[in-house]
Amino acid sequence: MNGPFVDTVVLRDAARRGPWQLAFPAELEAEYQSSTSEARRQWVRLSVFVALSTVLGFAVIDHWVLARPPSPIADSIRFGLQLPVVLIALGLTTRRFFARFYLPAITLAAPLFGIGTVVMAASAPPDQTALITLRILLAAFYFYFMLGLGWRRALGVNAVMLAAYAGAALAGYIEPRAAAYSLFVLLCANLIGGAGAYALERANRAAFLEKRRLAESATRDGLTGLLNRAAVDERMDALYEQAVRERVPLGVVLVDIDHFKAFNDRYGHPAGDQCLRVVASTVRHAARRRPLDLVGRYGGEELVAVLYGATHEHAETVAREIVVAVARLQMPHAASPTCTHVTASVGAAVDMPADGVPLARLVERADGALYAAKSAGRNRHAVAASVTPLAAARARSAS
Repeated sequence: MNGPFVDTVVLRDAARRGPWQLAFPAELEAEYQSSTSEARRQWVRLSVFVALSTVLGFAVIDHWVLARPPSPIADSIRFGLQLPVVLIALGLTTRRFFARFYLPAITLAAPLFGIGTVVMAASAPPDQTALITLRILLAAFYFYFMLGLGWRRALGVNAVMLAAYAGAALAGYIEPRAAAYSLFVLLCANLIGGAGAYALERANRAAFLEKRRLAESATRDGLTGLLNRAAVDERMDALYEQAVRERVPLGVVLVDIDHFKAFNDRYGHPAGDQCLRVVASTVRHAARRRPLDLVGRYGGEELVAVLYGATHEHAETVAREIVVAVARLQMPHAASPTCTHVTASVGAAVDMPADGVPLARLVERADGALYAAKSAGRNRHAVAASVTPLAAARARSAS
């Protein structure tokens, strides 16, 4: 997936929400809207074409099929309000305008369209009122299922249209018995349409969430919950390419739990797994501070953090805080020659990525810093000196 990666905790929070809660947490909601935008746009564009043919179709039926032609008010609404609204909506379903302008515009335009339909029914001859009222029924279902409004907005639009019809009835523009019957039918239609729209939106969101959780589980390490090695490599490559395009530095931080094999031998593998889980969570909280930062399990007891746009100072701060945070856990480690509790060694490197220079160079420099931290006695951090950008390394190798 492209863009920021939603955390597993966010996915679990979304899954725990109540049965009537449609919206996801903000980060996941943004991803849902982004991932469904194009499919929604195509469906809405088709739906607006349907609306255009319907408006023009009713113009033909009203003039040539009904026994009496429609009132001038009806034609004024049809060609002065409804047809322009449909044409504007059609223009806003292009890729250029849809994401930014369509939803705000249609949220305003849809109630106007509905009120226009009510006015057409109220101004119709008494023998045609019931026929024109059927269009309100069509509009109600159209707003629920065709315009991409979402359940809540569609409910609001239909509430405005229903209130307008009730107001016309109270003002005496519609015969009382016909108005009462039509209002009951419209209320039932909104109950059915609203329930159906809610169920459809909930099913779509549930399908997205399940797909997202399956994708997440395929990229997560089963023990720590961090990104697994394959996902780390894939996303690190993507971040590296992005850093080249945007000309920003990239930092790599490697974390190794000191004397982890001795810990396993002394306390057993279940305790070792728990130790790794706790340290992984600690590293994640210490390192992942920006949306594009990532933390993963690099192999065995080694963890990795990639810091997008990091300066040398920022990478050193993160490395130092990881060492301190792991030590503060105070997990006993009687088999460690370094300390009486679990500690970690951390190596970091920061460089400005360049075309043609492999990411492996940056990882090697971080690994060299990690080796230096271990050689200096462990339970400490080291940061590779940022002497030259990677582009200089390419120049030296070429010479």
